[in-house]
Amino acid sequence: MEQVPDAIRRALGERYDLEREIGRGGMATVYLATDKKHGRKVAVKVMQPEIAAGIGPQRFLQEIEIAARLSHPNILPLFDSGNADGVFFYVMPFIEGESLRAKLAREKRLPIEEALRVTREIAAALAYAHGQGVVHRDIKPENVLLSDGIARLADFGIARAPRSGAPTDVTSAVTVAGFVIGTPAYMSPEQAAGGEIDARSDLYSLGCVLFEMLAGRAPFTGSTESVMREQIVSVPRPLADLRDDVPRAVSLAVAKALAKSKTERFATATALAVALDTTALRHPVQAPVPQSIAVLPFVNLSSDPENEYFADGITEDVIAQLAKVHALRVMSRTSVMPFKNRVASLKEIGAQLEVATLLEGSVRKIGNRVRIVAQLIDAAADRHLWAETYDRDLTDIFAIQSDVALQIATALKAELSPKERARIEREPTQDVEAYEHYLRGRHAYVRFTSEDMHRSIGHFEQAIARDPRFALAYVGLSMAYTELEEVGEIAELRGLDRAETRRRAVTAAEKALELDPESGDAHCARAYAALVYDYDWKGAEASYKRALELDPNNATAADFYGRLCSGMGRFDEAVTLLERAYELDPFTHRADVSTALIRAGRYEEAARAVTRAIQLDRLDPRAHATLGWALFKQGRIDEGLAELERAVALAPGVGMWLAQLGQGYGLAGRTDEAREILRELESPARPAPTSPQHLAFVYTGLGELDRAMECLERALVERPGSTFSVKGSFLLAPLRAHPRFPALLKRINLA
Repeated sequence: MEQVPDAIRRALGERYDLEREIGRGGMATVYLATDKKHGRKVAVKVMQPEIAAGIGPQRFLQEIEIAARLSHPNILPLFDSGNADGVFFYVMPFIEGESLRAKLAREKRLPIEEALRVTREIAAALAYAHGQGVVHRDIKPENVLLSDGIARLADFGIARAPRSGAPTDVTSAVTVAGFVIGTPAYMSPEQAAGGEIDARSDLYSLGCVLFEMLAGRAPFTGSTESVMREQIVSVPRPLADLRDDVPRAVSLAVAKALAKSKTERFATATALAVALDTTALRHPVQAPVPQSIAVLPFVNLSSDPENEYFADGITEDVIAQLAKVHALRVMSRTSVMPFKNRVASLKEIGAQLEVATLLEGSVRKIGNRVRIVAQLIDAAADRHLWAETYDRDLTDIFAIQSDVALQIATALKAELSPKERARIEREPTQDVEAYEHYLRGRHAYVRFTSEDMHRSIGHFEQAIARDPRFALAYVGLSMAYTELEEVGEIAELRGLDRAETRRRAVTAAEKALELDPESGDAHCARAYAALVYDYDWKGAEASYKRALELDPNNATAADFYGRLCSGMGRFDEAVTLLERAYELDPFTHRADVSTALIRAGRYEEAARAVTRAIQLDRLDPRAHATLGWALFKQGRIDEGLAELERAVALAPGVGMWLAQLGQGYGLAGRTDEAREILRELESPARPAPTSPQHLAFVYTGLGELDRAMECLERALVERPGSTFSVKGSFLLAPLRAHPRFPALLKRINLA
């Protein structure tokens, strides 16, 4: 390898000690360096002068800013970037391992399972990046790094995102004047022609990489760039001709990814990953069950985007109504929500979900009127089976939902028992304003921030004021009070003391049971209050079991029962229950399964699981903090801290995330920053006193375990609800060997 040029060493020498060249390509040269500030090995990528001149400093910095906001376990993160005396550079972690190119040079081709795993992991990275509006543009083996059994995609420094002010879609990418950025052997036809590209261009390139991993050669191998461009527009040799043990389904997936027309390729990276799922390949898809349905997210057509809560609420309630028909197989929200902003055809969606029918619809709410359009479709034939337009007063909303469920049951010839029909026709409330407050309360509750939880309580209380017999509103009220007590922020709630909030939570749960003793939600609320307020583990477990007996598809009961098991150290049971909760309702239970996996020491699984959660809501601080710890526990310290910092940025001032970041800093040896967070948390100027348990997190990170125990013991007195999870908490794991820890467990009935 060449030595580092003096000009580059001088330009970057203040911050980085460049050691030697470790890679070179048409776009840039890569150097191994030491980050002087943090004392860590990094890879510094310096753009070739002619490329830098073509891009220009402003455009380069814009591109790097795009890359810097990407955070995913299968994406190599960006540490730093800049323009130093005309030297355009960006900095990434130095990964101990090898590139896919190096592995292929040594092994020629890979085992089928390994090739598919690498492709699925890169597809997951692309699905995330495309969701952010970013196209990579240079997918090739050199940019896939392999380390510790994980594939990571590098070099987003030349990625493209929408121009400022343009819609957030990847079709607005442009080509730098004078350059077609990319590598000819892996370019899509439209990219090679200098045309408009989008996410499907990346999928073409990934198809080329998969072809090479399986066949031992790229699909196009021209001796010159011009010959290569001519080959790109031709059809490659079938994969089966080069390797006869490749499953037919894989060959078909590769051919689809390499289609010359974008419209004939996979619509999304997720669709490509699903097509390569090894479980599905081993067990061929059966014909869809005739009486099966997926309710696609209803589209909000109201002029006010705030009415999104209403459209989501209608979707959930229609799913709940259909789930009461035992003869129907109703797909869970985890399967349908990825199609909220769908680009695939209905036929493709039906095939992916393995359902015979789809229900799609729209909601337009204007004042006291609502217009709902619903259509039942035979997915395979793309044929309408039933359609109806409801243009009514809001007071008819429950009749509309019941009618939709009954009409679908009739259309699908699903027999209804008298009890099922009665359950479908039963109205939760006769007051539409109470129902609206309930929907708003539920919409706020699932965001799990202190502010939103307070807002949800207000809406639930207004729903009850409108209709004192609205059982579900009492359930929501009880759950919200208990949730705030658990996270240690109940003191912020309108000056109420713990005894009063306990009374309100328990009374609301009991009232819900009085109004509807067969409600699984009501039993769940009672269990949650019993656990958090009274440490009644046995009573809470019995109530959770009863809730699941009454409603096996109750996601909240499965989630909270899983958290109980996790708190008791029964991690395998916890993971099973929490995975079930996530399957039923991923938007509500985004990060809990990942937390349980971390507690069980299954860090890589946790990172993959929480990445799914972030794809559902990129602004969820809990999910980013959980990903941070999953990475941190794998030894990926800088990446983990970056996610913890992102959680704090998304929820400024929230004690839980600040404290976790403080612990991370302490464990990483950045004690000054940890103590600065400690000072902020202990400041009298904070709007509300910090939970002592949160202070314990920081002291644990600093290794001051006696101080941490003092904080936990104080928390048990001041904010006991937040301490029920201390036995299973990975944040407090170092305290388990402390001599005073057993006594603390005894006080919460876990000795």
